[in-house]
Amino acid sequence: MRASWDIFCRVIDNFGDIGVTWRLAQQLQREHDCDLRLWVDDLHSFHKICPEVAVTLAQQEVQGVEVRLWSEHFVLPVDLSCADVVIEAFACQLPDDYIALMQQKHRVLWLNLEYLTAEPWAAECHAMPSMQNGGLKKYFFFPGFTDKTGGLLRETHLLAQRDAFLGVEQTRLDYLAALAVQVQPGERLISLFAYANQTLPSFLAALSQDTRRNRVLLLQGPLSTEVARWFDVSSLEQGCEYQRGTLTVHCLPYITQQQFDQLLWCCDLNCVRGEDSFVRAQWAAKPFLWHIYPQHDEVHLDKLAAFLTLYNKGLNEETQQALTALWKAWNQQQNMLSAWQGFTAIEETLQSHAACWSARQNKHADLATNLVHFYHDWL
Repeated sequence: MRASWDIFCRVIDNFGDIGVTWRLAQQLQREHDCDLRLWVDDLHSFHKICPEVAVTLAQQEVQGVEVRLWSEHFVLPVDLSCADVVIEAFACQLPDDYIALMQQKHRVLWLNLEYLTAEPWAAECHAMPSMQNGGLKKYFFFPGFTDKTGGLLRETHLLAQRDAFLGVEQTRLDYLAALAVQVQPGERLISLFAYANQTLPSFLAALSQDTRRNRVLLLQGPLSTEVARWFDVSSLEQGCEYQRGTLTVHCLPYITQQQFDQLLWCCDLNCVRGEDSFVRAQWAAKPFLWHIYPQHDEVHLDKLAAFLTLYNKGLNEETQQALTALWKAWNQQQNMLSAWQGFTAIEETLQSHAACWSARQNKHADLATNLVHFYHDWL
């Protein structure tokens, strides 16, 4: 009998939360034959990464997944049945009425899908239960980078699709041409998707003074205003290019998740943020620069250091120091000029390392598969 799954998502940072839950919902439905219902409180953000989503519909089916609007004044439909598996994404707190429905069901697996972290404590807390009111148990499920965690989101054929895409250079060029991007010979291609960052002007300056030409593909987000200010224009227009020195910035429109994956595959360096794009950059097997979501008291820097500890394994000390310096400068608002120069000296080594890291992570079971196995074992 097919299991029914409810995934609840509140959109906090525009695309990260819905990006993760939408990928997860699709994979559970397509690869594991689950009945999926995705509850989300922001259909407008959802629509930007999946144009099929109608922002005016409170209930709709999108690519085989039932999508429901989780409004501020949520009222439980009288005919709603509780799912067999309920995922509370990123501690979003389920509606009280729905929890009451769960208490009435004979058996329901309640999972809190946690934020991704490489910190050692995550493995210790992974899959641990917590007693809730009404006799329910909530299990904490941690994505991660080892077999002691829940793994990373990765569709079954993702890496094969990547390799096929990159196996024919014309495919890459056609994809970029569809975005009106014309790459010049010898030009370094960089995707840029980050939170607002005070050190952005120094990064742009470093790229504009480089010995190699850089073409930045800027995705929609809070950096657009800062980049426009740096170029001394009132705003950036989608599809237009802006140039200074050895730097050209190309402003992209909103793109789908599949297009985003392909964009990462095309680039020589991917500047990503949050969780969803962070994971996809790793599957792209290219050097990347992570802008971690800033938190109070700078606790996010511990998370950053924990990942670097894992990722740096296999690199010599000089390369580790240069990579760490780049990531710290970007995340701690330091001048990027010397850090960028250090990166360019180790760029080729990091390309090989990124491919090896992706291959090693691919040996672990993926997040969706681990969730399904956990449910079957729980039964």
